[in-house]
Amino acid sequence: MPELPEVETVRRGLAPAMEGAIIAKLELNRPDLRFPLPENFAQKVQERQIVSLGRRAKYLLIDLEDDLTVISHLGMSGSFRIEEETLGEFHHPRSKDAKHDHVVFHLKRDKRPLRVIYNDPRRFGFMHLWKRSELDLYPAFAELGPEPTGNALDADYLATRFANKAQPLKGTLLDQTVIAGLGNIYVCEALWRSHLSPKRASGSVVTPTGKPKKELTLLNQSIREVIADAIAAGGSSLKDHIQTDGSLGYFQHSFSVYDREGEPCRTPGCGGTVERITQAGRSTFYCATCQK
Repeated sequence: MPELPEVETVRRGLAPAMEGAIIAKLELNRPDLRFPLPENFAQKVQERQIVSLGRRAKYLLIDLEDDLTVISHLGMSGSFRIEEETLGEFHHPRSKDAKHDHVVFHLKRDKRPLRVIYNDPRRFGFMHLWKRSELDLYPAFAELGPEPTGNALDADYLATRFANKAQPLKGTLLDQTVIAGLGNIYVCEALWRSHLSPKRASGSVVTPTGKPKKELTLLNQSIREVIADAIAAGGSSLKDHIQTDGSLGYFQHSFSVYDREGEPCRTPGCGGTVERITQAGRSTFYCATCQK
């Protein structure tokens, strides 16, 4: 499933084409994705201007005029692509089977028509309509923690959430009420960068007085850095993720532990080997030699 860096990459790729454009028509090629599409979806968004594109955790937010937002989740295999009209026809090298083009935004922008196409072979993605002014009430957002890219995430905040917790660090970091949008790949990578074992108790990186230890400060920094690096690399193209121009993200080539079971640890002078264990049904990759 695409994680936060992949969704942020999609947002950045779509923004130049979509922000400021008018939705001339919304073409729906089926009535549902994972869930039924919003009632009267096409009629409600037609002729509305797209004000901005945002993101909350792993959700793409398409903000329209008149306080309306399209909330989109990519599921396991969803992707967007942009097609421009040239000489009366649309030209774009297809990287996805057109039979899975389920939702098509026909846009008017500077008298130049565009299509933004949502393709989803497995149909685990979805789209909802919600009032922009009431996004905090959207069920999936109600209890989300701070973004790993925002100023609200710091070591002091993490200390309040980690204090006295016996839960392993891996589990606490995957808890979306603690940090929004942080997924399995980037948790493994951040723990490796901070030399912390995924099996270590969360409370062990907090002092008895509730202050962050140096290890927690380093973990906070590592989370921010790994997310920033992944966004800069266009995300990780493991199975289905592509960017809006059809190209692949390449952060997977920078993985230090994720999906590297049996390979040498990349920590200088470590000499250890990457191991894979299962925690709460998820694969965890780490180096037992340097992650303590």
